[in-house]
Amino acid sequence: MIYVFYFFAAVLIFFSIRSLKGGVDYLRFFRAELGRAAPDDRRRVTVFAPHRGAEDGLGSNFSALLGQDHVNYEVIFVTDPDSGDSDLVARSAAAGARVPVKFITAPKAEHSSQKIENLREAVIHADADSEVFVFVDSDVRPASDWLRYLAAPTSEPGIGAATGYRWFLSDRPSPGTELRSAWNASIASALGPDTGANFCWGGSMAISREIFDRLDILGAWKGALSDDFVVTREMNAAGLPIVFVPQAMSASLGPCTVGEMLEFTTRQMKITRVYAPQLWLLSFFGSALFCGVMAAAIVLMAASSGVAFIVSLITLISVGACSVGKSTLRLAAIRSAMPQFDRELRRQVVIQAVLFAATPPIYLYNCLAALFSHKVQWRGIKYLLKSARETVIIRD
Repeated sequence: MIYVFYFFAAVLIFFSIRSLKGGVDYLRFFRAELGRAAPDDRRRVTVFAPHRGAEDGLGSNFSALLGQDHVNYEVIFVTDPDSGDSDLVARSAAAGARVPVKFITAPKAEHSSQKIENLREAVIHADADSEVFVFVDSDVRPASDWLRYLAAPTSEPGIGAATGYRWFLSDRPSPGTELRSAWNASIASALGPDTGANFCWGGSMAISREIFDRLDILGAWKGALSDDFVVTREMNAAGLPIVFVPQAMSASLGPCTVGEMLEFTTRQMKITRVYAPQLWLLSFFGSALFCGVMAAAIVLMAASSGVAFIVSLITLISVGACSVGKSTLRLAAIRSAMPQFDRELRRQVVIQAVLFAATPPIYLYNCLAALFSHKVQWRGIKYLLKSARETVIIRD
């Protein structure tokens, strides 16, 4: 039995070293991309901003969206009849805006998520001269040059989409907020220079109108819950690359309890199991490998001596060192891309390094929960994910 441990310990150490190398490559990629000259893209852009519920910082998020330095864009705020106060916040933020703004109310969803219904309704209201469609989540607070950098790659021939990603921050640190940020960080570092392996994130995503229409994204969204998984699937099916834009990394601010963190992370993994089952399996294997080997190493150190003790000690030290190194490199990359939040990010240096051991058990819990249930709750609405193309709204 001890040889089984040795084998899996070697596998985990191998993947840990590979992950550390990925952290080095990630930081190099960021430094190279951030050193590029700012693009001068004057094409007409339509930004779609679906929203539901007046969350913390919503007005500031909308103001940041309306204050972009892009020279030619419009913003379409879209919500549903039960959105709460978010429409009032959007209208207040837009008062006196220097860019054209539209306010759209989508019908209540029947066979897809409400976000999908909102987007499908909003798209038909885009300016006829718009050449680029950009999608942004309401909990994102982008930098002033976010839109200029995010939209630019879609002007290149053969590019399918451009994407940014989020980094969770909070003015009021708590176990829930920091665990959510650490959990999400590993996904952030999955994006990089490999345009064939990248994925779209719906909270910060740009597609040329020509590509959007050619792939019939509007039709592909029918019956779906996740907008970005669908777009990623269609880009991959068409063989179109997805460009990750470090300058489009954006802060997602707000408090989070441990319970809310578990609800969020489990929802993400349930959606992943339906839309990307292979990725779910990899997450399951990776988290189970980490938890199993590290737990076994601790037990063997306490109960054994000789070779078993030494191998266990080497495993704990090497995996821990690689994990801390990866988190440090990743955060250095994020700090270089988000200097306006350097104070908050600097505070996370130790926290991110310490929490490397906490996130795999959370992933394992998420994967197990996704194995037994396809029900999720999102923005106050309950859904059953019957398949990647069929979503059922659960009425109370």
